[in-house]
Amino acid sequence: MKKTYINNIVFACMFLMALSSCKKALDINPVDTIEQKNALLTSKDVEGALVGAYSDLGSRNFFGGRSFLMADFLANTDAIEWGGTYEELTQAINKQLLKTNTFVDNVWAAGYTAINDANNVIAALDKVEPAKKNRVEGEAKFIRGSAYFELVRVFAKAYNDGSPSTNLGVPIVLTPTNLISEANYVSRATVAAVYNQAITDLTEAEAKLPATNGFFATKSAAAAMLARLYLQIGNYTAAGTAANRVITSGNYHLTDTYLSAFPKMPESGRPAKPGDNTTEDVFAVQVTTLTGFNGFNEFYGSSTFGGRGDAVISQDWIDATYAPNDDRINAFYDDDDMFTAKFGNQFGNVPVIRLAEMYLIRAESNARLAPAAPIGGVTPLQDLTTVRSRAGLTTLTATLANILNERKLEFAFEGFSLHDAKRTQTNIGSLPWNSTRLVFPIPQREIDANTKLVQNPGY
Repeated sequence: MKKTYINNIVFACMFLMALSSCKKALDINPVDTIEQKNALLTSKDVEGALVGAYSDLGSRNFFGGRSFLMADFLANTDAIEWGGTYEELTQAINKQLLKTNTFVDNVWAAGYTAINDANNVIAALDKVEPAKKNRVEGEAKFIRGSAYFELVRVFAKAYNDGSPSTNLGVPIVLTPTNLISEANYVSRATVAAVYNQAITDLTEAEAKLPATNGFFATKSAAAAMLARLYLQIGNYTAAGTAANRVITSGNYHLTDTYLSAFPKMPESGRPAKPGDNTTEDVFAVQVTTLTGFNGFNEFYGSSTFGGRGDAVISQDWIDATYAPNDDRINAFYDDDDMFTAKFGNQFGNVPVIRLAEMYLIRAESNARLAPAAPIGGVTPLQDLTTVRSRAGLTTLTATLANILNERKLEFAFEGFSLHDAKRTQTNIGSLPWNSTRLVFPIPQREIDANTKLVQNPGY
């Protein structure tokens, strides 16, 4: 029988030791792999596997950048001037993904690796010390719920495209996969079922996670991911309420300037240094010179600052998008061509959820609902003003159009544009918002390996 191994145990130790806010490294034997039946025998073993799950969630192929970057490329019309040689990314820019696209394959594989890691941890919760059990379970379910949410929104039709109760999503697997055989092939669940699973996981995670947890997932991180998810499916009451829980937690605040919400770029002649989380980071992928890789920097960064310099930002787009007095116009740098400074540090953490998003989710939810008493007791205008004031801008009328435009200005090149276009039914260039060309194909290698999988329309 083929043996299954839990990898990344050594990586987990290195990850913990490399980050200053960690306590003593986990006591795990320094071997490359550990046979699964022997791996999770103690609380420390399970905690080590949990760190491995974080590392797979934060892989450059997933939350480390590439999943978000691929979505940006699919949504691009005139902002990104692509000059790279990677055919897979050229396919994304041209909205002509192939079912053999290796970048798409890797997003799927990274997502399900993180899910299986989380399943291993959840299955071994009886080994965890009682005082740590809720936190460990909450972190594992945050990872699993977040991964399912990301997978279903790129590999399936949008929630508002037809019927989510019949449209195919992605397979749901809630137990560790020890041996892959025909007996345990899994079909694609419906879009609604996958969203519901993500909601269940994230809701349970929020209930079990602590308010503070170093750079790992917190109660607010789970609430923030729920806010993003609920916004995507159009449940504005739940989205605004979840965002409000994050804002009122008091654990985060906007940075003084826009650029300081992102890892600092290295100074001229000095190497890049790892960046800590900012006061605005509700959840960020940790990147270090020893263990990490910033998948955004890989293509959005110029060659001077560790990237390939393939994704140039159009100066015409910058000039047409940002007012001259908007501080966010300073989030670009000239290195022969224009690049986004958000990812100018190759070892900078990847901000997955920033507090600014919560303000705009609450603003949009209140604007759409127009309740007699706004969620959080704060008007859309007040939330919009909070975000715009940090950018040095004056107040605008808090119309839905202005709030949505503020998201475009605030979150450019952070992986939001495709998903915002789909939920607001905004066409992308000449393509309708629900074009099959804006959905990732199910990787052909997965279909070849699992006869129960069905390919997406258009492929």
